[in-house]
Amino acid sequence: MQKIICSLILAGALTTTAVAQAPEIVGTYVNESGRTKVRLSECGAGVCGTVVWMKEPVNDVNNPDVSKRDRSVVGIQAVSLKPAGDGTYAGTLYDTESGKTYSGKAKFSGQSVELSGCVLGGLVCKGSTWRRE
Repeated sequence: MQKIICSLILAGALTTTAVAQAPEIVGTYVNESGRTKVRLSECGAGVCGTVVWMKEPVNDVNNPDVSKRDRSVVGIQAVSLKPAGDGTYAGTLYDTESGKTYSGKAKFSGQSVELSGCVLGGLVCKGSTWRRE
């Protein structure tokens, strides 16, 4: 009986530790135009972002993979990031409007996340700030 109680206490402590270590960036964000919401959640050793709402839902018509052009943008994983230290993340960002995937960075700051997608090895970048909902 004592072993069972110790096991339950240990399991509870491990669960609490795992929950406490969730990245602060996790949450639902609205893009600058207010027309799209993306949920950032834990995904393996990083953070994934899925489009969860659009004011005017559209299909992924510019996807380079022709077989995916009929799918709704809502539900697409558009962000894949790994921690890069000090509240920053690096990975890939899928632009649902152009159908292109960019190398990207994100920096979490209070109630917002600043994203930048780059081409040409980081020579040309475009940024956007999303606010936590």
